[in-house]
Amino acid sequence: MKHLMSSLCYLYPYFISMYHSLFFLSLIGFFLTSCSKSHIPVCINKRIISFEKESCSQGAQVEQYLFQSKTVFVFQPGNCGADMAAHVVDSNCADLGFLGGIMGNTKINGEEFSQAKLIKTTWKKK
Repeated sequence: MKHLMSSLCYLYPYFISMYHSLFFLSLIGFFLTSCSKSHIPVCINKRIISFEKESCSQGAQVEQYLFQSKTVFVFQPGNCGADMAAHVVDSNCADLGFLGGIMGNTKINGEEFSQAKLIKTTWKKK
């Protein structure tokens, strides 16, 4: 027993050092991953909350695009009606226009929205 205790006392500083190293590496990893997440503006989050209540029960989603060198968000209402239009807003929640609808609009600010680059789906109704 005495030999076991002396061995543990000898190894104790290494365990503490290893614990601190793991904690430090975990902390660095947390900060690196949190920095890589894209930021969603507060006004967009507020719109998503109200959109969730108003949108169809299936197919509704909000997608983030890069369009005309700006981040824009497309609020697609879902599949509960024919000819429903998707609302397009910029990151300051300024209205840019509608896509689809009864007229089948494909342009925002005079440019084909097909030129937009999808960044990610920000929200999807479950």
